[in-house]
Amino acid sequence: MRVWLHSVRCLFFGVKNFRLRSSNNSVMAPPILSLALPSKTGRVLSIQSHTVQGYVGNKSAVFPLQLLGYDVDPINSVQFSNHTGKMLISLHLNSLRPDIWFKGYPTFKGQVLDGQQLWELIEGLEANDLLFYTHLLTGYIGSVSFLNTVLEVVSKLRAVNPKLTYVCDPVMGDEGKLYVPPELVTVYREKVVPVASMLTPNQFEAEQLTGLRCIIPNLLNNSVIQSFLLLRGILKDSQIPSPPDMIDAAMNVVITSINIDGHLLLIGSHQKEMGKSPEQFRIAIPKIPAYFTGTGDLMTALLLGWSNKYPDNLDKAAEIAVSSLQALLQRTLSDYKMVGYDPESSSLEIRLIQSQDDIRHPQVKYMAERYS
Repeated sequence: MRVWLHSVRCLFFGVKNFRLRSSNNSVMAPPILSLALPSKTGRVLSIQSHTVQGYVGNKSAVFPLQLLGYDVDPINSVQFSNHTGKMLISLHLNSLRPDIWFKGYPTFKGQVLDGQQLWELIEGLEANDLLFYTHLLTGYIGSVSFLNTVLEVVSKLRAVNPKLTYVCDPVMGDEGKLYVPPELVTVYREKVVPVASMLTPNQFEAEQLTGLRCIIPNLLNNSVIQSFLLLRGILKDSQIPSPPDMIDAAMNVVITSINIDGHLLLIGSHQKEMGKSPEQFRIAIPKIPAYFTGTGDLMTALLLGWSNKYPDNLDKAAEIAVSSLQALLQRTLSDYKMVGYDPESSSLEIRLIQSQDDIRHPQVKYMAERYS
C-alpha cells in the first residue's frame, strides 16, 4: 500500500511540476472552441446590468440568446442583489396604468463597474486574442464615462471584426421620466446612434433621441417617419431632406413600445437593400394590467437573436420576438395569480426559465403590418 501511495504521489507531483514547467515555457493554451468552432448564429459580447435575484439586464438577455444558439460573454455594468425599482424595472413595459411607478424591493446592495474597469476587462480579452465577436449588445449604462468607454469598445471590436453588429438598447427612461443623468442623452444622440447597427428605444427614449414627439393619432404622420430618419442617421443639419439627398445607412430601428390613442404598438424600420428606401412596419401588442421587470432587456435580446437569423426580414424577426415575449408575460401573470398574488400591486419578476420553449419555438400570434 505504501509503495502504491508513493507512486501516486510521484505521479501527481510529477504532472504538477510538468504543468508548471509547461507554463514557464509558454506552451500553447487549448483553443477557445467558441472561436475555433463558432456557432452558426454568432458570438455576442453583452454589456448590461446584472442582478443576483430576478431577471433584468444580462440575466434577462444571456439565457435566451444561448437558447437560440449564441455563445454569449456577459460583462455586468452593475451587479446588484436585486432590481432597484424605478431605474431598472421600467424598461419598455406595457401597463394600463402608466402614471404609477410600481415599487420593487425596499433596498438593494451591490457594485457599479466604471469605465476603467470595463477597459481592463477588454484589455484582458485582447491580450489572449479573445476579442472576435459577431455582435455587441448594450443595455443599461449609468454614466457618461462608462458610455464613452463602450464607444471605445465598439471601435476596438470593429478593428478585429469590421462586420460586427452593434445592437444598442439606449436605456434612459420611460413614461416621461429619465432615470439616467441627462447628459447621457446627448452622448447617445451624437455618438452612439451613428455607430449602432440596431437601436431599440422605447417611445420616451425615441423622443429624447430625436427631439420629436411620437404621440400621434396616425402612424403615417410625418413625425414618426422623421423619427426613423433621424435615428437612421440619414438627415443633414437636422432637416428632412428630399429623397435624392438621402445617403445609405444600414441601421435598423425598432421602437419597442409606443402608445398611440390608447393602443400599444411596436414599430420598426429597416432597409433590405442599400440604395432603397427603408420600410416601416407595426405590430399591435395587447396591454396587460401588470408591471414586469426585464422585459425591455429580453425584447432587445430576442430582436438580436431572430434578426440575425432573418437578416432581410426585421418584421418577421419582430413578429417572433413579440410572440415569445407575450407568451412569457402571460405565463408570468398566470403563475402569480396561481399563488394568490395581485399582479397589479407591484412589479413582477418574469418567468424566464419556465418559458424557454416559448423562446426557442414560439407560436407566432402577432403579425406585422407594413406601411409606407
